[in-house]
Amino acid sequence: MKPVIALVGRPNVGKSTLFNRLTRTRDAIVADFPGLTRDRQYGDGKLGERPYTVVDTGGIGESEEGIDRPMTDQALQAVGEADVVLFLVDGRAGLTAADEQVATALRKLPKPVFLAVNKTDGLDPETAMADFYALGLTDLFPIAAAHGRGVRAMMDAVLKDFPEAEESDALPEDPDTVRVAVLGRPNVGKSTLINRILGEERVIVYDHAGTTRDSIEVPFTRQPRDGGEARDYVLIDTAGIRRRGKVHETVEKFSVIKALQAVEAAQVVVLVVDARDGITDQDLHLIGYTIEAGRALVVAVNKWDNLESDHKDWVKREVGRRLHFAPWVKVHYISALHGTGVGDLFAFVERAWDSAFIKLGSNALTRMLEDITGSHPPPRNGRFRAKLRYAHLGGSNPPTVVIHGNRTDSLPNSYQRYLENRFRELLKIEGSPIRLELKSGDNPFEGRKNTLTERQIKRKRRMMKHVKK
Repeated sequence: MKPVIALVGRPNVGKSTLFNRLTRTRDAIVADFPGLTRDRQYGDGKLGERPYTVVDTGGIGESEEGIDRPMTDQALQAVGEADVVLFLVDGRAGLTAADEQVATALRKLPKPVFLAVNKTDGLDPETAMADFYALGLTDLFPIAAAHGRGVRAMMDAVLKDFPEAEESDALPEDPDTVRVAVLGRPNVGKSTLINRILGEERVIVYDHAGTTRDSIEVPFTRQPRDGGEARDYVLIDTAGIRRRGKVHETVEKFSVIKALQAVEAAQVVVLVVDARDGITDQDLHLIGYTIEAGRALVVAVNKWDNLESDHKDWVKREVGRRLHFAPWVKVHYISALHGTGVGDLFAFVERAWDSAFIKLGSNALTRMLEDITGSHPPPRNGRFRAKLRYAHLGGSNPPTVVIHGNRTDSLPNSYQRYLENRFRELLKIEGSPIRLELKSGDNPFEGRKNTLTERQIKRKRRMMKHVKK
């Protein structure tokens, strides 16, 4: 098994920078801003033949009020499940009371704790570490996480007692794993929904817009209620996306970019909507972005329990009216706080995933195409009519139907929409967009000039004389 390494320390000491360095990614948002990281962020890395898992945590030790309390709880959970703890301190700021408080708690742990004195670039290492010997931790390492200095030597010491990679550690991700991104505006209940699905406080929930900043991936296995085969999922909690004109802070801009990248990395997107507001213009923008990305989509209308019946009727009418451009989108009404309808949400997610990855042979698709064009042939364009000859499946997520024929570029948009709707109906695709790709065969005689014989030339002249008379 891979060792789990938890990165802990007070805010703004460089935990996220070291996390990105150890995982060789840019998954954690980094800025010169204390308290940026809030939820636990997991990532995998490898040093030589030794793999490991790193857990980035929020800053602890400076406050127990407001959102700092759940941030501390998240960090303590990471420490509890870790095999090794890396305690980061700021070598430039020196020893603080918060560092002493954290060290007092870590010394009681029955697991190895390593002290990393960060931000020592440009400083004498021994001078930077002098104050921190008072913490009573024997394994001290001067590092510069931003530049990678000293990180290799520290990780050699951390991993020396752990075995090298096993075959089970190198297994690729199951292709049947369903990646689900939870998207929506700020404070609509995305993190609450994920915690309800997982049955634990995995991500921080706080009554304040913008609580989630990173995109947090949480793998889990779900056993269906009917006793069927268990299925693996990866839930991606994303930051709330506001209208562009309301996004001013640089940190929030990075959070929005991470959320939109999560849509690209997902296979199914669950858009969470606040039932009190109905579907807003911003929700429609997010729906449009998801459809453009080709991802399967399920709309979850949250906070449904406490509404009056008249307001519920109004919400349903508004949802139907505003989603008229995408009638295939499935809408489910839930209450993430109380759990109402959350279990049934996965039935919609699974149907959307199955539709996005549908498999069908070329013969079956070609027969469908013949039936569609037989009942409603393509319209004429001038003297000619487009001929659609055969079809095959060109890709998944979204399912792409490639149609070959002649003069396909002359098909009007209305007929292309008709083809999409008919294929969606015949293939029983639910909750996923479908795309058509039209291809015309090349004319083998294009650009070639026919050379007439002497007899053909004389005949042409006789015919021209006849026409002139």
